[in-house]
Amino acid sequence: MRVLVTGGCGFIGSNFVRHVFVSHPDWQIANLDALTYAGNRANLADLETDPRYRFVHGRIEDRATVEDAIAGCDAVVNFAAESHVDRSIHDATPFIRTNVVGTQVLLDAAVERKLARFIQLSTDEVYGTLGTEGLFTEKTPLEPRSPYAASKAAADMLARACWETHRLPVCVVRPSNNYGPWQYPEKLIPLMLTNLFEGGKVPVYGKGDNVRDWLYVEDNCRAICAVLERGRPGEAYNIGGNCEKRNIEVVRAVLGLLGLGEDRIEHVPDRPGHDFRYALDNRKIESELGWRPATGFEDGIKATLDWYRGHEDWWRELRARLERERRGFWTAR
Repeated sequence: MRVLVTGGCGFIGSNFVRHVFVSHPDWQIANLDALTYAGNRANLADLETDPRYRFVHGRIEDRATVEDAIAGCDAVVNFAAESHVDRSIHDATPFIRTNVVGTQVLLDAAVERKLARFIQLSTDEVYGTLGTEGLFTEKTPLEPRSPYAASKAAADMLARACWETHRLPVCVVRPSNNYGPWQYPEKLIPLMLTNLFEGGKVPVYGKGDNVRDWLYVEDNCRAICAVLERGRPGEAYNIGGNCEKRNIEVVRAVLGLLGLGEDRIEHVPDRPGHDFRYALDNRKIESELGWRPATGFEDGIKATLDWYRGHEDWWRELRARLERERRGFWTAR
């Protein structure tokens, strides 16, 4: 299979490309990435000489660039997105441009070429927020509560409409909070690790009681591959980690691994519209595709800590860039 991966230099995208090269050695990847602040070509630098890999620099909302990148491909996996909630609250325009307009440009190109598969990467945030009970299913109404989540919900609807109107074999996947190697250091776990490595504190919204379902990125990549190969066209699939934790629990787990105390926690004012809880029902992807998360949180968080500890040059460069470009946005998701 020849796959166009968009946003392949980002966190989940680069992990997916690496996963494919190990699990499907006969596949070829074209990687279209704009190399914005969260896209880092260094994430896949060691693959650039591999004949199975082709890099294309450009934006998904640029039709000519998309047409060049998609030529000869059988499928698209669209990771490309603006994804940081705090940034969307500050300015939603880039989120609409990339997440909505860009997705439609990709869909149009896929329809024109009659591609065999289109995977749209969404998020559990499109469902809104949960109370203390219940799980999001694929039938839960979409009720996004941030500009970022609204832009992703719009992209989901465009993908579904493309199936209904053009019969493009689209699947939407909605993962829970991912963590692991190569994650840009403005998200909670890499922000926390890099702050602590530098002797700083961890910013925690409010009391840290917001609940997220944590999913190790390699498990997510396995799920996406399963949907790409065997998912039913027109369907959405939740990808959850079966690992609900309050943000403060995650922070304490990392502090414990590093032998640090709670004096390294800095509680900061909560952000507007902060969703209280996300939790996904995995029964559909488990029953249809046989996928289940395989990495427990204790193993995953230790592997993540070890990776960031061993890649100091990588994250220090990104932290310096982030501080230059987006001063004031060092907040956790």
